[in-house]
Amino acid sequence: QVHLVESGGGLVQAGGSLRLACAASERTFGRYHVGWFRQAPGKEREFVAALRWSDGSTHYADSVKGRFTISRDNAKNTVYLQMNGLKPEDTAVYYCAADSRITIATMTTAGTYDYWGQGTQVTVSS
Repeated sequence: QVHLVESGGGLVQAGGSLRLACAASERTFGRYHVGWFRQAPGKEREFVAALRWSDGSTHYADSVKGRFTISRDNAKNTVYLQMNGLKPEDTAVYYCAADSRITIATMTTAGTYDYWGQGTQVTVSS
C-alpha cells in the first residue's frame, strides 16, 4: 500500500509559479510510475503529467507542455510538479497518483493508477 500526500497548492496570480510536492510512504516508491492529474469544478479528472520510473521518460498534456515540469527525488520519496506561467484555466484540485504497472498507452488514464493522494487546491487569479 502506498500512501501519497500532496502539498504546495495555493492562490497565485496569472503568470506566477507554484511547485507541488507529493510525498510517498513507500520505501520502494522509486519503482512506481507517477502521474499528476487535476479536476476543476464540474469537470472530469484530467491528465497533467507523468513520469515512468523504468526509463525516466516524462509525458505532458498539451495544455501544460512547456510550462509544467514533473520530476522526482527518490531519496526523499517525493515527486514534484513545477508549474510556471500559470493561467486561470489551470485552477483545479491537483492529485498525484502512482502505480507500478502502467504503460505508455495507459499512463494518461486515471483509472489505471492504484494509489492516489487527497489532492491540493491550486487557484490562479486573473
